[in-house]
Amino acid sequence: MDCGHTHNNKNFFQHWLNILKSNFKGLIFVGGIVVLSMFFASNQTIRESTHLAATAFAILIGAFLSPIFFKYQHTFQAGVHFSAKKLLRLGIILYGFNVTLTELAGVGIWGILISLIVIVAIFLIAVIAGPKFFGLDKETSMLVGAGSAICGAAAVLALESSLKSDPFKGVMAVGSVVIFGLALMFLYPILYAAGLVPNLDANGMGVMMGATLHEVANVAGAADMAKDMAQGTFTQNAANVAIIIKMTRVIMLVPFLLIVTYLFVKNQEEEKGKTKKTIQIPWFAFAFLGMIIVNTYLSKIADETFVGAITFGDIISAGKFLCVLCIVFSMAALGLQIDFKKFVKSGGRAFGLAFCLCLILVVGGYFLTLAFKGVLW
Repeated sequence: MDCGHTHNNKNFFQHWLNILKSNFKGLIFVGGIVVLSMFFASNQTIRESTHLAATAFAILIGAFLSPIFFKYQHTFQAGVHFSAKKLLRLGIILYGFNVTLTELAGVGIWGILISLIVIVAIFLIAVIAGPKFFGLDKETSMLVGAGSAICGAAAVLALESSLKSDPFKGVMAVGSVVIFGLALMFLYPILYAAGLVPNLDANGMGVMMGATLHEVANVAGAADMAKDMAQGTFTQNAANVAIIIKMTRVIMLVPFLLIVTYLFVKNQEEEKGKTKKTIQIPWFAFAFLGMIIVNTYLSKIADETFVGAITFGDIISAGKFLCVLCIVFSMAALGLQIDFKKFVKSGGRAFGLAFCLCLILVVGGYFLTLAFKGVLW
């Protein structure tokens, strides 16, 4: 029995050692981009001049270095793929450390309703307009729609993982969504500070940011810039409203993935007859919800001691840091996989759809926010 147990342990460690060896060079390459990105994001001078988060720096640096990746793809592929897929899922799970059930309850049914309207409308427009007006296939249209409607790159990659679609479709969708997410992140604070968003106070602008910006990082960045540019008229409370509305959209990723993947697989089976695809259940999304529940409990006992001098608050802080680290790793890997030649050749149509959805988010989001005056702000 002991010999068998020892043999099993040896196989287990050998398995993980092989994974580490195969991924090592790629992880080191991606890790270098991550260190550089986090340095830029933490440097006060750079941060004040760009207002970009580490995730944005990671994807930009990754995209800049993508020719190196494609030149030595056989060496770096495994580690880059591991970062883009496995570490992203871990990052999404750990994102639960940023939200509590109490915060979600703060926006109530109205916050859920405005999030639901944005997600359903933008996704349906993408699915219809993508194939009809932009000549895109259904999967790419769905990916661009998910990224625009829910939470940017994370939603694109989560849906791509569930649909088991061609990775290049995900790269095209993410590239398009990230560009417009960054553009709106700068545009919203500038418009608000210049007084060009009529009839919206700080909290109203916070609702619009949370309901229409692509990435969580975009919302956080736009809120920070608005506080700087608007000289105190955009408050911390408005920033909190923006984040909570945004996180309500993020949480809807769970039922969204289940419904869309089920309908997509069912449709594929009907079209192809003999071909049967299994539904890829997004377990990581359920783990994300579980982590929110854990974080809600830990937040109540944050000052209590866990082990030695370590408090439960320290565990929450560590979880948030690991979340950022995993997502920055996945964004860097994503940037590295952007093939500009292919993007120029066939990504223009995805770019066009993302631009169309961006305009709808801005204009439609503004009037939708006005419609919720008196209940959300």
